Amino acid sequence: MLSYLIVPVVSFLTTYITAPWIMPKLKKAGLTGDDVNKKEKPSLPEMGGLVIVFGFSAGILSSISMYTFSQHVHLLLCVTEINNLELNLVLASLSTILIMTLVGIFDDLFAMRQSIKALLPMFASLPLVAVQAGVSTMRFPFVGNVDFGIFYALILIPVGITGASNVTNMLAGFNGLEAGMGLVASMSLAYIAWSIDRPEALILLLSMSGALLAFLKYNWYPARLLMGDIGTLSIGTIIAASVIVGNFETAGIIVTMPYIIDFFIKLANRFPSDKWWGELYNGKLTCNGKPISLCQWIMKLSNGIKEQNLVKLLILIELIFGALAILSVS
Repeated sequence: MLSYLIVPVVSFLTTYITAPWIMPKLKKAGLTGDDVNKKEKPSLPEMGGLVIVFGFSAGILSSISMYTFSQHVHLLLCVTEINNLELNLVLASLSTILIMTLVGIFDDLFAMRQSIKALLPMFASLPLVAVQAGVSTMRFPFVGNVDFGIFYALILIPVGITGASNVTNMLAGFNGLEAGMGLVASMSLAYIAWSIDRPEALILLLSMSGALLAFLKYNWYPARLLMGDIGTLSIGTIIAASVIVGNFETAGIIVTMPYIIDFFIKLANRFPSDKWWGELYNGKLTCNGKPISLCQWIMKLSNGIKEQNLVKLLILIELIFGALAILSVS
């Protein structure tokens, strides 16, 4: 087990070290975004999701190294070997996530239309489709096992990657929210992957957890770095890829329920591209009109809430759904 713990340590250190290095470079290049929920609306370096991907990739590569050179790692570090790893699943997942990183870069730079951004993840899912990741039989509550056959690879995998990446991309825009909720979701699913012995999924989720934990240092209120679409799309893609290769899709759906609820609220309001944030009054974010997102519903029902308390509440909600996901496989 100690060998697996090296993975999040590597991803954490890579993200933690590269973030302060990249922040001034992003600002110098004009790659910034306004922190719209502050009175002064400061301009902060955006596209910070790059350091999350750096950290995640470093964690994945460290796990591949420990698997490929397991005997040498065991002799040098005196840790147990990583065995029985299906390397094709790990590499296919990494390929899918790196393709989504490119989508995020293009979106941050050129602000693609939502319809285009919604379709591109289908192409990113092709590496997972090619290796026929996952098991075509899924278990549903009250229904039992359902075998989707070839439709699992051709339809459900692309839909899963597309759906997860888009919903996590939408529930965003508040200091620490994306990284905090993503960390809870990743840790919850990592526990499931460990408990049912799915090493490929475990490596993906531990790599993401380490990177997000380090990113929170720079993204927590008051934020110094914003993750942009690179980060939000990557979080959803990693969640989807891990539950596909680990074959615990039901738990993945449960974990993403807060994101799904936000998605349907925004769907009912025709996916607003602006005015999704709050109005700052006496240090609290308020919603004076009709709520158009889950965050605005919380503002409305609480009669105003501080940004950091809003984020903490949503992380707590995600923690509850993470616990429910764990219970669903126990």
